[in-house]
Amino acid sequence: MDMAFLGDLLTSVADRGRALINFERFSSGRREPLAKLCEHLLSGRGEASGMALAQAVLEEWERLDAAGRLAFFQMLQDRFGPDHDRLEAAIARYRETPDASAVSELHLASEPRRQELFRRLNLAPGGTHVLVRMRESLLQMLETEPGLSVVDADFRHLFASWFNRGFLVLRRIDWHTPANVLEKIIRYEAVHAIEDWDDLRRRLEPADRRCFAFFHPQLVDEPLIFVEVALTGEIPKRIDDLLSEQREVLPASAATTAVFYSISNCQEGLRGISFGNFLIKQVAEDLKRELPGLDVFVTLSPVPGFARWLGKELAEPAALGLGNEEAASLMAKPAEVAALDDAGRARRDKLLGQMMAQYMLRARTSSGRVIDPVARFHLGNGARLERINVGGNLAERGLRESHGVMVNYRYDLADIEANHEAFASRSTVVASSAVKKLLRPAGA
Repeated sequence: MDMAFLGDLLTSVADRGRALINFERFSSGRREPLAKLCEHLLSGRGEASGMALAQAVLEEWERLDAAGRLAFFQMLQDRFGPDHDRLEAAIARYRETPDASAVSELHLASEPRRQELFRRLNLAPGGTHVLVRMRESLLQMLETEPGLSVVDADFRHLFASWFNRGFLVLRRIDWHTPANVLEKIIRYEAVHAIEDWDDLRRRLEPADRRCFAFFHPQLVDEPLIFVEVALTGEIPKRIDDLLSEQREVLPASAATTAVFYSISNCQEGLRGISFGNFLIKQVAEDLKRELPGLDVFVTLSPVPGFARWLGKELAEPAALGLGNEEAASLMAKPAEVAALDDAGRARRDKLLGQMMAQYMLRARTSSGRVIDPVARFHLGNGARLERINVGGNLAERGLRESHGVMVNYRYDLADIEANHEAFASRSTVVASSAVKKLLRPAGA
């Protein structure tokens, strides 16, 4: 069904609902408090009136300033949790007769009322989009208002269902994609900034370039996540080799390697809802069907946590097995690095590779997790750490975040499940022999 037609249909139903509930009482100057509107919405039964009330709540929310939105979320936290009387009765019934019916009632009674409120708000035309923006606003407040995490937990619970893989649509993004979507690709690119329309065209139009995005039927022309792919004849070491204006275009039929070089989440309000693992695997399968000659699927990935970790560790270089001169070399500023002779630069590059291997294979958070977020994503999806590339990204951001080092993760379709299991159950980083060889002996 055409989504524009469906949207118009829902709006007309909501308009009819406005008439049914005498919507003039919500008009300017006579609007009811949001809390009362939410209670009306939860207590109502009619579908048309429910849609109108949902639309009224969302319109009122969008008018709120920051203080008003905080008060709204605090209201959801305090007044729209579980119905405690119903919950206590359900607990007593279960203790007396723990049958399937009592379990079902206990489950229903323990659900916070705000979850049903969100479901009903989702009935409004454009409701899904507003709820995603609503959670985006909530996420900005959690650091200073940690009590609101219970409200966020309800958003995440519902969004995990509403945005599961079965509802997502994979679309290829190319130079003929509508301009409003292309503008969002430029805006949402989070790894390697797209400078202008010419830059975007170089990433989409050539025969050896692909871009794919997931969309949701309720968020028309709003990508959820997208991946940029380079088709090459080998595993790349440097991002400039993929993005250079002067690079030679490879016929797609001659490519043997698909390189996922940028993955960007687009909706901050869907943070924590996983799409990337499905995206990479489906794109790999689709590309393999399109181009049977492809047999290597890799990333060229940033390592955003490396420089921060290394800076802390170098406070006590002996713990890394480093002498003071080696530590000073790793801490050198870009101008100092540029002044090194070839031998000095080679020694520093070797040290950087060794420290990156240490960071990836041995460094852990206090809870035992791999430190780097990009590493957790790819390793958790079943990739193997294939290669460490010193000098992979010498742009300002690359130098600041990882001293210019990038890595390749390899997705071997035959090994994905075993790699995922090793990482998920034992926090084991599956790595190539080339990466393992970079490790210094423990305690060296």
